[in-house]
Amino acid sequence: MDTETQNFRVTGMTCSACSAHVERAVRAVVGVRDVTVSLLTNSMRVEFAPPADEQTICEAVQAAGYGAETARTAETGAEAPQDALEDRETPQLLRRLIVSAALLLPLMYVSMGHLMWSWPVPAAFAANPMAIALFELLLTAVILIVNQRFFISGVKSLLHGAPNMDTLVALGSGASFLYSTAVVFRMTVSEMPHHLLHELYFESAAMILTLITVGKTLEARSRGKTTNAIRALMDLAPKTAHVLRDGVETTVPVGEVRVGDTFLVRPGESIPVDGCVTEGESAVNEASLTGESLPVDKGPGCEVRAATINQNGFLTCTATRVGQDTTLAQIIGLVENAAATKAPIAKLADRVSGVFVPTVIGIAAVTALVWALAGESAGFVLSRAVSVLVISCPCALGLATPVAIMVGSGTGARHGILFKTAAALEAAGKTDFVVLDKTGTVTEGRPHVTDVVPASGVTEEELLADAASLEEKSEHPLSRAVLERAQGLPREPVSGFEALPGHGLRGEAGGAVLLGGNAALMREQGLLTEALRKAGEVLAEEGKTPLYFARGGRLLGLIAVADVAKPDSAAAIRELHGLGTRVVLLTGDNARTAEAVGRTVGVDAVAAEVLPADKEAVVGRLAALGKTAMVGDGINDAPALTRADVGIAIGAGSDIAIDSGDVVLMKSSLADVPAAIRLSRAVLTNIRENLFWAFFYNCIGIPLAAGVLIPAFGIGLSPMFGAAAMSLSSVCVVTNALRLNWFDPSKPARAGRKKPPACPDFLRPETQNAAENVKNDIQEEKTVKKTISVEGMMCQHCVAHVKRALEAVDGVTAAEVSLEKGTAAVTLAHDVPDEPLRRAVEDAGYTVRGIE
Repeated sequence: MDTETQNFRVTGMTCSACSAHVERAVRAVVGVRDVTVSLLTNSMRVEFAPPADEQTICEAVQAAGYGAETARTAETGAEAPQDALEDRETPQLLRRLIVSAALLLPLMYVSMGHLMWSWPVPAAFAANPMAIALFELLLTAVILIVNQRFFISGVKSLLHGAPNMDTLVALGSGASFLYSTAVVFRMTVSEMPHHLLHELYFESAAMILTLITVGKTLEARSRGKTTNAIRALMDLAPKTAHVLRDGVETTVPVGEVRVGDTFLVRPGESIPVDGCVTEGESAVNEASLTGESLPVDKGPGCEVRAATINQNGFLTCTATRVGQDTTLAQIIGLVENAAATKAPIAKLADRVSGVFVPTVIGIAAVTALVWALAGESAGFVLSRAVSVLVISCPCALGLATPVAIMVGSGTGARHGILFKTAAALEAAGKTDFVVLDKTGTVTEGRPHVTDVVPASGVTEEELLADAASLEEKSEHPLSRAVLERAQGLPREPVSGFEALPGHGLRGEAGGAVLLGGNAALMREQGLLTEALRKAGEVLAEEGKTPLYFARGGRLLGLIAVADVAKPDSAAAIRELHGLGTRVVLLTGDNARTAEAVGRTVGVDAVAAEVLPADKEAVVGRLAALGKTAMVGDGINDAPALTRADVGIAIGAGSDIAIDSGDVVLMKSSLADVPAAIRLSRAVLTNIRENLFWAFFYNCIGIPLAAGVLIPAFGIGLSPMFGAAAMSLSSVCVVTNALRLNWFDPSKPARAGRKKPPACPDFLRPETQNAAENVKNDIQEEKTVKKTISVEGMMCQHCVAHVKRALEAVDGVTAAEVSLEKGTAAVTLAHDVPDEPLRRAVEDAGYTVRGIE
């Protein structure tokens, strides 16, 4: 059954208890496979299949007491993505805070300053306790009205059976206000109403709301900063494009550019959409997408991407991807999706958040009961219960993981490292084995000339010039490497050009025969000298391909060509070793070449001559021994990338790479692999710090607020200090996560270290040939055996008859038939259904009793 994944906008959530309730409500919908709710971005990601649909999911959220709509419904208009991330909450909270603080100051002056420290007030006012009480009541009532959102949200969630943080605040503040209002009524009949002023808790009710609003404002402002990375990426996209329409240049909104349109980019302008250069040359700064500071030269046929900056040339381009299909849009989507998903490390906090508020309400009720039974006054009992309610902070628990994931994802995006999910961000830091594809990942992916060895009496220039003259008419990749090295040298026209299969090339230039190819060709012509033969063998042992060249019956020398390692590969692998990982080179190339590259860059093991289909099996064996990351270009590595715990696609932002990896490296640099691991470990450390603080705060704060230290030490916590502590707890968690904005994953000095795992036996070179071990193990894994019970065999002739019949079945590699046991054990190259085996035996004249 086909599944669909859809993003929704959710409104009305105020804390992690809300997001947990929404998640439970949606998960209960029939057909919903998975759901993740993000309090940080007020979003929800749902994977569902029929009978579930968008309407039933939205209705489930609404039934839980919140609002929901699909993201595509919410995002209408060109500015919708930016609008979705606009921080509208902070200004609203700031206005509430200003009004609350303005009213709280005179309230505190009278209730605390005058009554406790005798600060001056008008004499008539001071002499009338009822005037003081009514003054406090009115100011507090206005503050409650200004902050009515706490009560509306708290009561609504309580009625839906899912109390949240607002419920705690509403209960604590409301209880203080109602108790104080009751005291005011007692004052009207009391003979000494002045003494009852000290039992008023209006200032506590008002202070709780104001301090919580302070914390909410700081938290909202800090949370707004966590989406700065996404907003910065969105701001990179130009708003207009210069398009050629009917040969006339027209400036249009970027949303009106269509695939196939021709657009112009002047020096200093941002490229509006992804495209291909048709005319002009320039250097383009791609730092906004890849993190690479050096500009990249572009010319006809080169791809350009939206939001990169054209520096110094005039470019004419054809649009290839527009709107949500551009690389920039895909990057923004990946960062948003990472923030919308949950890391496994957050599961404990989610479970705690789901039962946190009801548990706190229960603790507050028990606290009140215990102190009441202990004979304390109603005011004291209320103070203890309210303190427990307002000090408890589910938000710190709920924010501990998502804020770190959001900031970490944004930091990675700025450095060209994209994590698709929070799980990938977490898993990368736990990597034990890093498996590297060779071609295009560790090496350049195209051949280069590495050595030029001229014969005695021949200069390098002469050797290269004649070699280039001959190779110019060849389409072989090795020929292009020679031509690239010989740029600028004079070439002669070659006639009579022909390819010599299995040997090389032949042609004529200036009346002399030119030959180029392997040692066998030169040996056949009687031209190979002992010195150059040995030199070629040495180079071949290093994984290089020696090409010999001769002119007019004279050996000119040899040119060695190889797919060389990228300049930063060896350093990146040293960094991976420093991070405590084992590095394995996995390739389909021949063992000699692979081992030469492995020695050059310093990997721990080499698995060579492994077919693309078999790479998955190697990665699977390593994954059984420890957390494994597979690094490839995504072209022929998709199964291996999927099988690994973390698939890292290194492809300079190609569609294939973005689609196939859990982590996408926008630069084709292996150095970003250790950077991704370092960033992951920094985020994990930050999450652990946040979770520790959130759990520690609640474990210490709640008992202290309940008054467990009062009997022994006289230490208690007033509701006002409890509210302040609650506000600061969330602010501390978010502020700690924001430190990741200054983390530089490219600096090895910031690396977390761990002991590397042992190198697997099947990859140890000293145990024989590692490549051969891998191939044998893969073959063994592929081998399938079945045992057939056969009735009717009477002699060895029957045995031979059954054996021939079974081995004739497609997929059967061998059949061992036993007359004594009455069985036939067949070895299969792949899984073969029972029916062809049964039919083969029965057609031979025997009966099959069973197949195992």
